[in-house]
Formats: sequence, structure tokens, C-alpha cells
Amino acid sequence: MQVDYPALARTVAALTGGERDSVALMATLACEVHHSDDRFDWTGFYRVTEPGLLRIGPYQGGHGCLVIPFERGVCGACARTGTAQIVPDVDAFPGHIACASTTRSELVLPVRDATGALIAVFDIDSNQPDAFAEDDAIRLQAILDATFAR
Repeated sequence: MQVDYPALARTVAALTGGERDSVALMATLACEVHHSDDRFDWTGFYRVTEPGLLRIGPYQGGHGCLVIPFERGVCGACARTGTAQIVPDVDAFPGHIACASTTRSELVLPVRDATGALIAVFDIDSNQPDAFAEDDAIRLQAILDATFAR
């Protein structure tokens, strides 16, 4: 099963319209995205809870790391740079944090509020190598922006 991004965007918009609570939005988005594609083994948010620090937020899948400093891992790189991270082979990523031994590739996107402030990163892990393309990053970023930056 591959993501039908237009349908996913419509579903997320319908479920989250009018909602302002970021945790409710994250929980809904994590669930909908996780179940939209078989490539997605772990799907969730790491919230910026203090300067330079991410803490786990709503997610779907096995357990995640509880705390990630901006200086570590793929999520930290996304938070630090504010740019999408597409990692085809997590074992080749310097400083990768192995929260699950089955993760082979990863996509992490910045989540910004209406003021442009980074509030979280959205992390998708796959047990398949090279599971993510630039198109996935672009389409998912558009859904994130439409949900959180309104």
C-alpha cells in the first residue's frame, strides 16, 4: 500500500479542522499517517520542550526514545537545521540513535506553528531500506504546514 497523499490531506483536514491543541493534532496526524502506508513502521512526534531538547510526543508503533538532544541523531539534525532529513540507511548516518533495531531508513520533518517557531519534528521510521523519497517529504511537509501553521 502506498500513500494516497491527496486523500490523506483531505482526511487530516477534516479530522483536525478547528482544533488548536497541538497534542491533539499530533495524535491524530500520527495515527492517520502511520496507517496510510505499509512502509511506515514507526510514526510520531518529538516535541521541543526546552531549548535544544526534544521529548517524545504522540506516536504509533513500538516504543520510542524519550529524550533527544538537538545534537544527536536524525531527529536532532532536523531540529538543529530546520530542514527535512531523508536517510536511506540509518546505519550510515553519523550519530544515529537506534531506538528500534528494526529501523533501516528514516524521514524527519520540521513542525512549525503559525509564527514559524519550531514546535516539534515529525519522525517516520521504516523497516525497509531507502523507503523515502523527496516526494514523500514534500507532500508530508505540506500536510504538516496546513495542520500546524494555520
